Amino acid sequence: MINIGKINTLKVVAEYPFGYALAPLTDNVDETDYSSEDMPTVTLPHDEVTTSLEVEQTLDVFVATDQRGDLFATLKPPRIQVGETKVLKAVSATHFGAFFDWGLENDLLIPADYQESPIDPGMYYVVHAFFDEKTNRILGATRLHYFLKEGSAYLSEGENVSCLVYAKSDLGFKVVLNERALGLIFHSDAFKPLKVGQSTDGVVKTIREDGKIDVVLQRHDKETRDALQQAILDDLEAHGGISTLTDKSPPDAIYQHFNVSKAAYKKALGALYKQKKITIGTDAVRLTQS
Repeated sequence: MINIGKINTLKVVAEYPFGYALAPLTDNVDETDYSSEDMPTVTLPHDEVTTSLEVEQTLDVFVATDQRGDLFATLKPPRIQVGETKVLKAVSATHFGAFFDWGLENDLLIPADYQESPIDPGMYYVVHAFFDEKTNRILGATRLHYFLKEGSAYLSEGENVSCLVYAKSDLGFKVVLNERALGLIFHSDAFKPLKVGQSTDGVVKTIREDGKIDVVLQRHDKETRDALQQAILDDLEAHGGISTLTDKSPPDAIYQHFNVSKAAYKKALGALYKQKKITIGTDAVRLTQS
């Protein structure tokens, strides 16, 4: 089987004036059978290789379709494969669709019906690649909800996830989770700057009754709180027992130093103060004298 829009490991079964015929490794048939219409093969053009290939030689190629829907193989690695969701740059736009640079000679088409909003050439967008059986072509989409669900049976609360920001809304930032589902980071949980196309780590906070997933950027369990308190103490020890980073400091300054939200930092300071390990002044935090 040849997987269109994917990297395939294929073997050379014949050479023609225009290129090499490649077939799946699982086909255990005589060489003469490769000329059969029922036998899946794909052509690797001669200009794709720098040295001659031998029959039975195996190689990894990306199998794509041209503008007519015909299959061809290339040694060039694409920036996205079918089923993946990646950040791509738009290079042009027309009334029927927009074209994106995906690392191959022919740009990836996103038809107008699959665009979440009008595409501006030169801008970067989060794109999902798919194979369209009607046109027999590999296409892209920025309307991600056509292919990714706002919920996932395989995710659970407290699970670590990779997040790719694909849109900003009144509620927060819409994210792709592990390239398989859609979720939301509320503005109140976005303690660091986020922008469309940015990747970040996250944690599943809540899976709502309707299946939608809320994500946060950091954990709020006891282990995480204890680790932050120790980090604050270590930082104070390293700087002579004093820090100008107080509970009144800007959120960006706290994030840059400890990679946490201001709310988490203030809670950690409060816990350390109750333990009488620090004193908190208007201009500095200090270690207490043991």
